[in-house]
Amino acid sequence: MQIVKRSDDTRGFKVLPKRWVVERTFGWIGRCRRNSKDYEQLPDSGESMVYIAMIGLMLRRLKPA
Repeated sequence: MQIVKRSDDTRGFKVLPKRWVVERTFGWIGRCRRNSKDYEQLPDSGESMVYIAMIGLMLRRLKPA
């Protein structure tokens, strides 16, 4: 894992390496209504909901057309 930090002298928008992968994945997870807000009381429940959301995403992508 590598932490990518923005430099202070950079102005405007600049694509940072690999950050878009994380942001895109958070967007996919956020599409599921239960994951869009923090409804869960236990961290384990929230983690399970993320797994379920990603399993659903992968099943939709692997389904034959």
